[in-house]
Amino acid sequence: MLNFCPQCGSKLQADFRFCPSCGVKLPEELTTEAVASPYPNSVFSSVSAKEVTSAGDSSHFTLNRPPLRSTRRKSLSSTATEAYDQKSLPYSRKRNASSLVKWEEEVSQTTSTIIAQPPDKKSLTSPRKRKTLEVKEQEEVKQPFVVTLQTPDKTSSMSPGKCKTSPQVKDNEAKQTSSVNQSPSKCKAKKRVCVVETVPEGTVVCDQSSKKWKLVELLWHTELDLTYAVCQANQHTDSNECKYILRLGAKEGLLFNEQNFHLRAAKPDAVEKWLKLHKLDFLGIPSCVGFGLHEAYRFLVFPSMGQTLQTVMDEGNCTLSEKTVLQLALRLLDVLEFIHEKEYAHADIHAGNIYINTNSHTEVFLSGFGHAFRFCPSGKHVEYRQGSRTAHQGNINFISMDSHKGAGPSRRSDLQSLGYCMLFWMTGSLPWSHHSQTSSTVAAEKERYISDIPGLVSCCYKQKKASGALQDYLTNVMSLQYAEKPDYTLLKAGLLEILQKMGGSLNESLNLQVNP
Repeated sequence: MLNFCPQCGSKLQADFRFCPSCGVKLPEELTTEAVASPYPNSVFSSVSAKEVTSAGDSSHFTLNRPPLRSTRRKSLSSTATEAYDQKSLPYSRKRNASSLVKWEEEVSQTTSTIIAQPPDKKSLTSPRKRKTLEVKEQEEVKQPFVVTLQTPDKTSSMSPGKCKTSPQVKDNEAKQTSSVNQSPSKCKAKKRVCVVETVPEGTVVCDQSSKKWKLVELLWHTELDLTYAVCQANQHTDSNECKYILRLGAKEGLLFNEQNFHLRAAKPDAVEKWLKLHKLDFLGIPSCVGFGLHEAYRFLVFPSMGQTLQTVMDEGNCTLSEKTVLQLALRLLDVLEFIHEKEYAHADIHAGNIYINTNSHTEVFLSGFGHAFRFCPSGKHVEYRQGSRTAHQGNINFISMDSHKGAGPSRRSDLQSLGYCMLFWMTGSLPWSHHSQTSSTVAAEKERYISDIPGLVSCCYKQKKASGALQDYLTNVMSLQYAEKPDYTLLKAGLLEILQKMGGSLNESLNLQVNP
């Protein structure tokens, strides 16, 4: 049976008279107790008579904790003054035997009270372990609760109009992905994201240029931000006449990354220069006309871009024609070529981030640059390194395998995501688009089909005739290397050829009548 030294907390055997660690002579009551205690396996076997309170005094017992550490010099001096005397041992045992009987009587009186309130974990451990336990408890109290939001699957692909019925982001949506049992190394990559609460309509916010904007109406919300119809503060208008929208989110959330993208790569002057250089009439890059902070939130202001493609598909609950999908893809490839030339990847292409001008149906905008990644800073492409970023960021149905594996998205990542989107818009399904699928399951399914494009296309089209243009596009982008620069001209030429054979053109308005 082992006891503990009351001076340093070291474990002792039953026949020890001196502590082998600190050298201090052990109390005689403790040594006798180890020999004669009738409770060898109970909690009283390591407690001295001086450490137990009387039955009428309290309903529990406490331990008198001596200092946990002492200097070596003090230990040596105490050992010298209290030298062990072999001759006094018999008398000492007799004297301690009588005191032990008295102590056992006191213990028997308090046993029922003590058992009624069993000691906690600390009282059953040595002083050294107790100190470690207390430090751990203090660290757990000081450690903040971190809430992280995982890549949205079902909700993120929902129409913004459907989200409008619930104007407040719910806490339980954020708590579903809280990092409770993650290791510290994995938690380090997680970003802290605050849950966004609605700001009352009519609130006036001021941007960086001191221009004031009034929130007219909450249009919709996602898990990460709110979108309002806004006008300048000195104007009075309803939401239908508002020419601007304001997106509001967490101060250090995705809007911060999106703001940096617009300031670095998507300034109006840069867009205008690109249009002239490539002789284009339109480029679907939103123009950020204002940004700033309001209380704990960040906001960005854009001209109204119409409705999202997700809204159109949700209202029809069906698929788009091949002709319309080819028109969308060609317009989006123009945008991707521009942002890739500016060293950025979008990294979250899906219908909820694509806006269509409701007036002309010819202008297509790519928005939602919250996950944008600078893959080629200063002209040097980043190395492929799995786990360098948080895995599965973005809409899990459409992100590339690079994003699933936590590698920085590159040009091929956006082109592969666009291919998944085109396949879904035409057929209405993907092999992994079931709502019960987890991120790891979706990644495994994509890994399975990445080298079997005919199998992927036939799985989605089922008995219908597959699009040859789409299959050729997927074959090309799936074979790209991580740092390889795509041939955008070749990709667009293949899609445009099929579009023209179908009697369509880029200047033609999009036919948003969905197929049953």
